[in-house]
Amino acid sequence: MKGFTDEPNYVVELLDGGTTLEDVIDSHIYEQALAEKSAFVVANLGALMQQHVLWQSTLPLVRPFYPVKCNGSPAVIEILAALGAGFVCANKAEISLVLNHDVPPENIILSGVCKQLSHIKHAAKNGINYLVCDNEAELCKIARAHPNARLLLQLSTEAQTEEANMAFGCSLKSCRHLLETAKELGVDVVGVAFLVPTSCKDSQVYTHALSDARCVFDMGEELGFNMEILDIGSGFSGSEFQLKQVHAAIRPLLEAYFPVTSGVRVIAEPGTFYVSSSFTLAVNVIGKKVVASDLHEPTLNDDSEFLYYLNDGVYGSFVGKLLGNTIPSPTVHKMSLTADEPVFSSSLWGPSCDTLDQVVEHCLLPELTVGDWLIFNMGTSGQEESAAISNSDKPPVYYTISTGDWFEMQEAGISLDTTMKNFSLIQYGL
Repeated sequence: MKGFTDEPNYVVELLDGGTTLEDVIDSHIYEQALAEKSAFVVANLGALMQQHVLWQSTLPLVRPFYPVKCNGSPAVIEILAALGAGFVCANKAEISLVLNHDVPPENIILSGVCKQLSHIKHAAKNGINYLVCDNEAELCKIARAHPNARLLLQLSTEAQTEEANMAFGCSLKSCRHLLETAKELGVDVVGVAFLVPTSCKDSQVYTHALSDARCVFDMGEELGFNMEILDIGSGFSGSEFQLKQVHAAIRPLLEAYFPVTSGVRVIAEPGTFYVSSSFTLAVNVIGKKVVASDLHEPTLNDDSEFLYYLNDGVYGSFVGKLLGNTIPSPTVHKMSLTADEPVFSSSLWGPSCDTLDQVVEHCLLPELTVGDWLIFNMGTSGQEESAAISNSDKPPVYYTISTGDWFEMQEAGISLDTTMKNFSLIQYGL
């Protein structure tokens, strides 16, 4: 490989031939078995490229704006920036992270319906003019702190209201008042954003959402606003089937309400879509208890329940649990399994012995022993930044990419010399 004058931030292992991600995990588990048995993460950067290609081929007219809160790994930001994605930031720290990767301010949206004043001022200082707003108090705050803001009105949707205890977004009825208030305050409104939760199974919810958005566009244009951006949100799970379902639902609606000839730019916020399969966390079982089903001494039977203690918990890689995220049930590493083992009700806990440090409340697992390994898909919940976690406590991340995915990234115009200066490739196993 060509040398670099500066030390790269990421060493990426290039997987040749038939080498798989499972082979990489096996190798690092074997290394840890000889060492301290620490938790670690394997990141498949090629998965980002695969998802981007899928997005471009299915929704070529909808530009992706990646929500940084989904996974703020700098490696993810750098690759998606190189692929031309925009970014949705929720706070000052996320803005700084994205700007540090040379993303132009016009490709950044400051989200959140209740933003800190300092974050709004930080956006204004750095030329980030696109902000989301859904209420009059927020509108007045933005008018004072960022008079050059270009607002996207956040509309509520049926699916969002049904799922959340607190409804975010403004109703269609309240939009005219917000538009009129924005006009009085001299704040520009340029579009509409709405959110369909990823968990929503009914793609027809887009019918009402896009119809409402068209009404808001019409109201805005009547008041003299240049309505030019439509944000259809983040309701993309990561599967090709679900993406095509959504595309089939929205295509005729976009053609009817926001045709290409209208000049409206359609964007979306695929977060889970990009990273759901990118990061894999391996943790070690460091403790085990059998839970008694009655007052007698616990014994192993078909009704036995196990508590397993892991070497990572909610004060580490699973911090997303404290933020309300659902932690997926793990799989057992194949070295720990034998064929046709019975499964038992199990709960998984971090190492702190804190009552809050419950990683998974209930899952079905074969009986494990101390020293066994569990594998978690942690694309959207394993890379949050937390002030409570020092860099020394974070598990190491091993970055990988297959030769096929790397060639595809090069064909997309990504190179180590220009667009990805913080990466260095080495052959796997060297």
